[in-house]
Amino acid sequence: MHDPVIPTEADTGACARGTALAILRERDPATKAAHARALFDSAGAQSSRIDPHATLDEPADLPGRPERPELVEPSSLKRRSMQSDAGRAVLLHALAHIEFNAINLALDAVWRFPSMPQDFYLDWLKVAAEEAHHFSLLVARLAEFGHAYGDFPAHDGLWDMAQRTRGDVLARMALVPRTLEARGLDASPPIRKRLAQAGDHASASILDVILRDEIGHVLIGNRWFRFLCDGQRLDPHATYERLAAQYHAPKLRGPFNFEARRDAGFDEAELRALAGLDEAK
Repeated sequence: MHDPVIPTEADTGACARGTALAILRERDPATKAAHARALFDSAGAQSSRIDPHATLDEPADLPGRPERPELVEPSSLKRRSMQSDAGRAVLLHALAHIEFNAINLALDAVWRFPSMPQDFYLDWLKVAAEEAHHFSLLVARLAEFGHAYGDFPAHDGLWDMAQRTRGDVLARMALVPRTLEARGLDASPPIRKRLAQAGDHASASILDVILRDEIGHVLIGNRWFRFLCDGQRLDPHATYERLAAQYHAPKLRGPFNFEARRDAGFDEAELRALAGLDEAK
């Protein structure tokens, strides 16, 4: 089977959503990242070519990804000390895998869910482009440790949630950006601190870029989750709890980055609920 070729505007009927699907099918990570960034640049200048109402058929080969890394159960992945180059290489690889999956998740939101406002697609194309930038930064840093993406095993938790929410845009907005990506807001500061303590300021600076951008990504998720709740006259708090139970979202555990979560659009009621979870530990 040949890798899919990124289509031209003529191939897609000038639909950026069709191009997003083709990029999602791309198996080479560097090519996927480059095309994701280029698509956002072109779509922002020509948003009329997004075509929210286009109906696209789902191919069988989603998402496109390389043969490596080997995908394993999360429980089989062991933590390593960041005091060694080997341990930091494993960490950088894990972060690169998260960002690679995040490119796929953003592209999937663009092509999969029709009849949303134009800004929905532009927002997720922006997310895809920024996740591609993060991936490229991490892969370049990983190369300085003598490794490449695919050298270590990884797990498939992020894409698993994409599969579970494939038929419901409301659930996707609730459980990917507002749950899985928001966990990154909590995890990033302690990881950055440990990298800095190990003297790896180059890697720590990449975490600064990622956290800054991820606040914006979670904010986008909050925006569209509340937009959809408003359109269906649903209470966002009760709806989130229902969807988290229905789709078996991971349980939230502290410590939480309340400042980043507030900047990312969580309201005070949600933050009080998280504070309660933190205190109950």
